Amino acid sequence: MSARTKARKRALDMLFQADVLDVPVMEIVAGEASRAAGEPDRVASWLYAREIVDGVTDHRAEIDDLISSYAQGWTIDRMPNVDRAILRIASWEMLHNPEVPAPVAINEAVGLAKEYSTDDSSRFVNGVLGKIAEHAQS
Repeated sequence: MSARTKARKRALDMLFQADVLDVPVMEIVAGEASRAAGEPDRVASWLYAREIVDGVTDHRAEIDDLISSYAQGWTIDRMPNVDRAILRIASWEMLHNPEVPAPVAINEAVGLAKEYSTDDSSRFVNGVLGKIAEHAQS
């Protein structure tokens, strides 16, 4: 598993925890930073996970507006927490990280949805992100 794939999982964990526990994401990040400091082999994945979480936090309003506009019949608040976090991560990568091609961001997000969410989530995530990718190219 690549360092970026591990980083996406770590970012998902942090965003999900903050959402479920209803605490500021930076509290979760601080705890993860302490753990990462004690495990030098996790440095590469930690740095990108932190970049993702910071990026999602900085651009959350824009990202949530896009997700809401393309998630037909779903509001951000009605989405399962894990799906919402996955969509935010991939949306940030497509919109604000030119190093990650949209198909890679979508593929990684669909994989996370298959692993951590419901049977229908991967199709939902794929559909929403496909529309966001089209938006990003226009």
